[in-house]
Amino acid sequence: MLKSKNQIETNKWELEAEVSAEAFEEAVQKAYLKQKSKISIPGFRPGKAPRKMIETQYGEGVFYEDAVNMLYQPTVEEAVQEAGLTLVAAPEVEVTEVSKEAGVKFKAVCITKPEITLGDVKGIKVTKTVNAVTDEMIEHEIGHMLERGARHVDVDDRPAQNGDTVIIDFEGFKDGVAFEGGKAEKYSLELGSGSFIPGFEDQVVGHSIGDEFDINVTFPEDYQAKELAGAPVVFKIKLHEISMTELPELDDDFVKDTTDFETVDELRADIKKHLEEHAEEQASQEVEGAIMDGVIEKVEGEIPEVMYENRVDEMVDELAHRLSHQGVQLDMYLQFTGMTEESLRKSYREQAEKQVKLRLALEKYVKDNNIEASDEELEEEYKKVGEQYGMPAETVKQYIRPEDLKLDIEVQKAVDEIKAAAVIENA
Repeated sequence: MLKSKNQIETNKWELEAEVSAEAFEEAVQKAYLKQKSKISIPGFRPGKAPRKMIETQYGEGVFYEDAVNMLYQPTVEEAVQEAGLTLVAAPEVEVTEVSKEAGVKFKAVCITKPEITLGDVKGIKVTKTVNAVTDEMIEHEIGHMLERGARHVDVDDRPAQNGDTVIIDFEGFKDGVAFEGGKAEKYSLELGSGSFIPGFEDQVVGHSIGDEFDINVTFPEDYQAKELAGAPVVFKIKLHEISMTELPELDDDFVKDTTDFETVDELRADIKKHLEEHAEEQASQEVEGAIMDGVIEKVEGEIPEVMYENRVDEMVDELAHRLSHQGVQLDMYLQFTGMTEESLRKSYREQAEKQVKLRLALEKYVKDNNIEASDEELEEEYKKVGEQYGMPAETVKQYIRPEDLKLDIEVQKAVDEIKAAAVIENA
């Protein structure tokens, strides 16, 4: 039950809530029934000792901790609801009093969703620039096609060079002692790709099949594994194989064999058409981004730091999820990119701030302009999400609350309205 509600800072409230002595007694009894089988009292079989006997033996408060743990979450949630607060983070909860006579009292410090103001976002002016398609861009795409048709040819008559793919064994040593995660056998590495820490690949160049040699490198100062950060190490290498990429010749026969066209000229014309379509699409995306940046500039209000941190958390989790589908753990990704979790989070910070501000702005626009999603639109969106993930709409409803999906629809409507009202000039 909520007893008091006090604002202590912008977007920060302190709630006091209490549980009656009767409700606390019920929770204590539940805690006793839950624990009694684990408590031994001389003269009683396990699980048969009366509660008062246990309390006499171990103290009246023996079950208080479990009872309070049962009560605090529903009590605080009810208090937040009674206070009419929308939280953006879990509250910090403190138990201020526990007694048989008075029950339990809690204090919860809550960070709330901010109330922002939004300036006029209709008529935002932006410039649309569609980049021209050049011959170099066309040749670049043709180069990719040739690479897809390339074959790897084993090399045994020369040393490795940049662009080659080598198969190596390696093991890393710091101060003569092998370190964890620094060993692999028959590892495929493209020289010049920058996959390994600076200096590693350069020192493989010039070696031939069968060579066994040492590589001396120094880990970056901000390397994730602190015991290796800034440390000079030695990798012992054995080079097993070298291969190079051999590209096919670009001619009409290649075009006929690999595309639906007959000549190189027809292929180039089609590539140009697709590049122009892509340039138009990219320009439209940049325009939308510029419009949304204009919306963000119209936001005024103090936004809790935790909202930015929460969004960064989500972005890191999303990256870890994508990597896991490739069989790569986040720790390994950080190790091979020379990043730390701190530097990764820092790289996401600006984007996180923009996303948080934009979402708040769009939700404010929805509220100010009375935008609503119909029941039919909600059902249609459930159907679309179900098709996207290959599950029935009714199953999707078990995972996505209707009020959340409804707000997403309304936010998209806001985006469409703001875009439609924008003033777009062509460069």
